[in-house]
Amino acid sequence: MAKWLLLLIWLPCTLQAAPPARVISVIPHLTELLYEIGAGDKLVAIDDASDYPVEVKTKPKVANYRSINIEALLAQKPDLILGWRSAQSRMLAPLEQLGIPVFYSEPTNFASLASEMRALGKVLGVEKSANEAADRYLIRLHDLQQRYGQPSGIKVFYQLWNPPLTSVSGNAWAAQAIELCGGINIMASARTPYPQVNIEQVIRANPALILAGSQDPDALSHWQQWPSLDAVKQHQLMLVNPDELLRFTPRALNAVEQVCRAIKRREQSASS
Repeated sequence: MAKWLLLLIWLPCTLQAAPPARVISVIPHLTELLYEIGAGDKLVAIDDASDYPVEVKTKPKVANYRSINIEALLAQKPDLILGWRSAQSRMLAPLEQLGIPVFYSEPTNFASLASEMRALGKVLGVEKSANEAADRYLIRLHDLQQRYGQPSGIKVFYQLWNPPLTSVSGNAWAAQAIELCGGINIMASARTPYPQVNIEQVIRANPALILAGSQDPDALSHWQQWPSLDAVKQHQLMLVNPDELLRFTPRALNAVEQVCRAIKRREQSASS
């Protein structure tokens, strides 16, 4: 009898310990991370904005940035949902109340992304491949810091969007990229992470490089109205792929390296 009691206690614990097999991601960077750590085969549904890697585009869509189609989500019978804590915890709370586990992402800086990859790998039972992916990411991050991390003195303005003219400061992902690359973010002292900017502020700061997170070739054309700006005069207006820079994935380092190279070129031309 004692043996049967022990078996009954042990069996549910064993079943509960099985890694999730049906995963839904409702934010693009976690969709991408799932494939990065070797767990893409567990993904059964996504949000409208998830578009990388290309194979996710055929997955059922059960959410967008503002809302979740709960009926469609539950129809997928998920045993784990992936979401972004600061933007989606309230939206996902009813699903947690139904007993569906949620893995929340909230990376605070480039290094912390590796910790999230390891944590997600542990939850999904792919620790080995997740740790290997995190290690590769940290090696590349360290290499960029070593090559470009020294202060350059180059003033940079990052245009998040326009209109209204909006930039980044503090711990915003693009702001951290400028700092990592040795640049000076002219909006670093703003009180909010995404400040709306008066054009006179930019003119007074006279940045040597203006960046925009956009794939629109005309996103920076309005700056031609101010030819006296150093960045305009020296043709230092550059677009950065926002899907790389602004998503919390290892691909962000592609955009970071692009920013670093632009700052380095500007530094070299200024000193020659």
